[in-house]
This record gives sequence, C-alpha cells and structure tokens, in this order.
Amino acid sequence: MSIETSRIGRKCERAVVTAYQELREVGQPDMPGVSAGTPRDRIHHPESSVKEARRLVAEWIDHHVVRQARGQTPGCDC
Repeated sequence: MSIETSRIGRKCERAVVTAYQELREVGQPDMPGVSAGTPRDRIHHPESSVKEARRLVAEWIDHHVVRQARGQTPGCDC
C-alpha cells in the first residue's frame, strides 16, 4: 500500500520512504527496502553511524508506511 509522500516535509525522509515503497511494489521483501534507505541517509548525513541511520530509516518507515501516521517524526532538519 502506497502513501502520498508529497506530504513528507524532509527531503531525505521522503526519498527513503519513496524508495522503500517502490521496492515493495515490485515484490522486494521488507529488509532490502529498509536497507536501501540506509546508504541514502548516510550519504546525506555522514556524521551518522550505520546503526543510527538504520534506526532512523526504520522509524520513518514505521511511522509513514506501517502506522500511516501524519505529523513529524524524529530525525534531521533537512
């Protein structure tokens, strides 16, 4: 199920959620979708560790895709 990502304010958050959804739509399992967002977040935020990037990506996916919540999530200010 795809959400409307245009309502996501942060560019990197929107990119990660969009990539996750597109991979899921073509039949990729959940973990490759989550893993795809981690390098994107690390490129944009090299100060983050891999562990921090994975946690943030998982939070964004849970917030926007799993719970379909609106409103802000914790994370960067970009």
